[in-house]
Amino acid sequence: MSELASESMSQGELDGLVEVSRLIGADPSLVLHGGGNTSVKTTVPDVTGEPVEVLYVKGSGWDLATIEPAGFAPLRLARLRALLSVAHLSDRRMMNELRCALLDAAAPDPSVETLLHATLPHAAVLHSHADAILTLTNTADGESLVRKVFGDRVVVIPYVMPGFLLARACAERFAKEAHPGTVGMVLMNHGLFTFGADPTQAYRRHLQLVGDAAAALPSVPSGQFGPDEVDPVELAGLRAEISALAGAPMIVSRHAEPFAARPDLTSVASRGPATPDHVIRTKRVPLIGRDLAKYAGEYRAYFAEHANGRELTMLDPAPRVVLDPLLGLLTVGRRAKDADIARDIYRHTIQIIERAEALGGYRALPAADIFDVEYWELEQAKLHRGSTAGPLTGEVALVTGAASGIGRACVEALHARGAAVVGLDLTPTPTDRPDYLGLQADVTDADAVADALERTAGRFGGLDILVPSAGVFPGAQRIADLDPEAWRRTMSVNADAIATLFTRAHPFLARSPRGGRVVLIASKNVPAPGPGAAAYSASKAAVTQLARVAALEWAADRIRVNLVHPDAVFDTGLWTEELLAERAAHYGLTVAGYKRRNLLKTEVTSAAVARAVAELCTDTFACTTGAQIPIDGGNERVI
Repeated sequence: MSELASESMSQGELDGLVEVSRLIGADPSLVLHGGGNTSVKTTVPDVTGEPVEVLYVKGSGWDLATIEPAGFAPLRLARLRALLSVAHLSDRRMMNELRCALLDAAAPDPSVETLLHATLPHAAVLHSHADAILTLTNTADGESLVRKVFGDRVVVIPYVMPGFLLARACAERFAKEAHPGTVGMVLMNHGLFTFGADPTQAYRRHLQLVGDAAAALPSVPSGQFGPDEVDPVELAGLRAEISALAGAPMIVSRHAEPFAARPDLTSVASRGPATPDHVIRTKRVPLIGRDLAKYAGEYRAYFAEHANGRELTMLDPAPRVVLDPLLGLLTVGRRAKDADIARDIYRHTIQIIERAEALGGYRALPAADIFDVEYWELEQAKLHRGSTAGPLTGEVALVTGAASGIGRACVEALHARGAAVVGLDLTPTPTDRPDYLGLQADVTDADAVADALERTAGRFGGLDILVPSAGVFPGAQRIADLDPEAWRRTMSVNADAIATLFTRAHPFLARSPRGGRVVLIASKNVPAPGPGAAAYSASKAAVTQLARVAALEWAADRIRVNLVHPDAVFDTGLWTEELLAERAAHYGLTVAGYKRRNLLKTEVTSAAVARAVAELCTDTFACTTGAQIPIDGGNERVI
């Protein structure tokens, strides 16, 4: 709600709607990921002081679970009711008229179902896509089941596509069938509306009706998934094929799912979504098995049949949901969040299918109705709202040493460019970001590295970018006093572990949709070693040679391998205050002067290194492999 619209309004009414909206949004059995909408009608004085009836309705792009007063669009109710008398309004014209009815031009776009809220003669209106309601309506005898469960407490609306025509249909039928005992409205294959004198009453009615529907459903025993052994490299190959169909790198997440092992899977999973709104996230049907070519062919035929000569651009034919008896459930999206949304929606769809089957058979809407929503411009707008893609969107990076210093900065830089990131460290950073997987791993443990790569494939589908950043500096030590154990430990972390990582990561990188990329964090000590750093310099020189050979060997697999040679990056774990003081004293400098001991007299930071690393992974350097880039502020010995 905007400041202009809130100045004169009774805050209690809107606060009550916010509270109830969040309760609905917090229950995934009612709404998922931005679904549903709510409203309240009230009267406020306009700028002239005249009283105006206003509808506050959820704005597009807001999620009920986290909505705030600013998320409700204030509209002049009289204008909305006048629009319902128009014989026909195109979707584009309707949305324009809704914006023109706003009290404040800065308010969010009103929900596409705004006119439906306006037509109901109640102060508060709540709408959800409750699983229990969708289960009843997605059966062969859905309307009869609804009437059997609810009697005349609800008005039943046959399926009509959302928008102006649905609002008109609801207005007409509600006027004919509603009576003082009417507490709700069931929209077939769509969801539930309840209403009341205030949001609390509407919410209680909502819970009552959903509870009655749930009580009428049969219980369905949960199944067992079976073996959980899947070749992660095979999964990476499937992701590459899916990405090729989609025309862009895609995130593919794997989930154990007993439903995928049903003997009648092809039949029950090929009937369509529980409600047409879901099609933009899951497509009409999932891929059953792994025959992507067949799926794509069937999607193209579906498009040709239902486009009916209209000037429509076909969406990509790649699946967003895959069901396979061995793989389980795979969900697909341009971002990890998109894949997770598809997962949540389809798991609720599975519950609806299984209960509807027990009621006599799951039956979704005809393909033509689903197509109309899939290619509806207002629905497609939901996907594109706030979804500007970065250059690495859909790609997966693995960074070692990810919890601090250069590694942590690389994680942030790769995220900023759209990548999903797996971070390995002895002490991983916890986060609830869907595009980050933090794993505890010792990079010198080959089994831990293999497990991390397997988990990377399971969470995101594969690997595109590898940034080995973990390293150790054993402290200044002259060769005459060299500690053999420190030498071996340094070589183990800085060279041997990366050789193992390269070997294990290669099959995944070779299956990257756009070609794999490796950016190794080496060191200025490779071209210009310093006294007292024999173990560190030798280990970095060894791994540099390893990377150069990899650049030669892996070019045929479309894998680019480049290196950066940072120097004097003092915000990393390698540098302690004692070591800084020691090195500064060696050069006869203060610590501050030592930090800027380069030709450009600039301080080199982890973020500066990370920006170069991330950029090397983009198409800016698509023609570059085997490069060694100093990030040191300019060093005479290196130059």
